Amino acid sequence: MLSRLVLSLGLLAGLSPVAANAAERPVVVELFTSQGCSSCPPANAYLNELSRGRRDVLALAFHVTYWDRLGWRDPFSIEAATDRQGVYGRRFGDGSYTPEIVVDGAASMVGSDRGAVGPAIENAKRAGSTAAAVNVTKNGEQVSIEVGAGSGKGRILLIGFDHEHTTAIPRGENGGRTLTEANVVRSIRIVGQWSGAALRLNERFPEGQDVAVVLEAPDGRIIGAGRLAADRST
Repeated sequence: MLSRLVLSLGLLAGLSPVAANAAERPVVVELFTSQGCSSCPPANAYLNELSRGRRDVLALAFHVTYWDRLGWRDPFSIEAATDRQGVYGRRFGDGSYTPEIVVDGAASMVGSDRGAVGPAIENAKRAGSTAAAVNVTKNGEQVSIEVGAGSGKGRILLIGFDHEHTTAIPRGENGGRTLTEANVVRSIRIVGQWSGAALRLNERFPEGQDVAVVLEAPDGRIIGAGRLAADRST
């Protein structure tokens, strides 16, 4: 028994940093939401909880634009969020709606349905769909992105987001409410392609307080993710 334990510990110690980090990568949870949507606050609250209490989850709030003409223009809405949800809608065949949560690019569900989202996160963790480790560091006004060697290919997405915003909503479906929203995405762009070989990129720091990098397979599934934890005092 002791010899088997020592052997197991030795094998764990011998794992490369790439293998260890790849095994520990967070499940990516994307919420498509809008401050103009009265059904969205419960989903926003759920994402807030995930962002604060789950180190094994990378929770991101994408504010879409199609609610902006309906009484209140969401100050954090971006066309890139609308476009990204449109791609998911065509893949899953459910169109674009709010609130929607997509887990690891593989499963879509109503964002406030905790009974569906929670199991989907656990399923993604068990599936372990990780092709390569993703590490992100800050280098002055730039971020350095390292994607390890692995099997497969995909595109590298650089995402900038803010930690938290509290907004008083004067008009629209949420008129009179004050909403607190975490991990609000401010920008997303493709910065490179990965084809199995280890690579390193240097990119300008994106709009937002914090940075996430997502490795996305050609079929849209998330196969790698990492985050730079910025100084939360800023």
